Amino acid sequence: MQGRPTRWQLPLLRALVALVVALVAVPAQATVDPKCTGLTIPGDYDEQAHQDFLSNYFALSTTLSPAHGPIPHEPGHGAIGVHIGIIPPLNCDRRFVLNYTKTEETNKAPAVPRLQATFAFPALGKAVPYAGLAYLPPVKLLGMTNVFLSGEVGIGVPLGDVFQLGGRFHATTMKTVGEIASPFVDGDPVFDDLYLASTFGLDLMAGLDTGIVKPYVAIGWLDASTFFFIGDDSVVTNNYHPYFGPTGSIGVDGLVAERFRFGAELYAAPGGYSLPDKTVDSVKPAGRYGHIYTGRLRLAVEL
Repeated sequence: MQGRPTRWQLPLLRALVALVVALVAVPAQATVDPKCTGLTIPGDYDEQAHQDFLSNYFALSTTLSPAHGPIPHEPGHGAIGVHIGIIPPLNCDRRFVLNYTKTEETNKAPAVPRLQATFAFPALGKAVPYAGLAYLPPVKLLGMTNVFLSGEVGIGVPLGDVFQLGGRFHATTMKTVGEIASPFVDGDPVFDDLYLASTFGLDLMAGLDTGIVKPYVAIGWLDASTFFFIGDDSVVTNNYHPYFGPTGSIGVDGLVAERFRFGAELYAAPGGYSLPDKTVDSVKPAGRYGHIYTGRLRLAVEL
């Protein structure tokens, strides 16, 4: 039988017990990007509105904006190419979650590329109806698998030899599977998350047919819906402030050597004010619940 601890052993045992208790009691620190250290939580910070902003931001980054004028082609012609949407990186104040205790890797992808085809049907009187389809097949990149499907239908009317007016309806659905919400602690196991988003909207358009370059503007209204499932703790984050607000585009559309189609535009979804379900007492109204200012590019071969 071992004897009782001696007088000099007791302080050592107490120190070891205290160390073990301290190690167990200290919670694991959440992962914070070193670039974002030192920021303090704003006084008006709202966790739900902040998470909803992130959900809306990536839905807005995948909308199918025009990237063409009110009449995209001569009747009976079309084009096949690529539509590229830039995703502006988010600053640290937007990357923090969980009451400013953790940052997310929101800036993995700088752009959204999609294969795109458009076609202008034979004219109905002066009006030129058209349709378009854009698609990104399931491709795994940067640890995530993305799939996008977008479509548009519209009609354009020339007013004289220069002015054009038109309208279009567009819709997009997307799915992302992969590590979206990074592990709470750096080095923890990685689980796949699931993010779904759908958007649809209407645009009114006006443009000028000046020859090779055709400037245009578009003003519209957009509805967005999102779903986010976090794999490591099986939590679904509800979006109580889905985007429902205005959009706008200003750009140029053109055809070079009757063969190469290009389009470039500045796109904005400036946001608005959301009134969430009044039955959910814990959710507050939130202004600027989602917005984006970005660029879009289209490169195609005319058929």
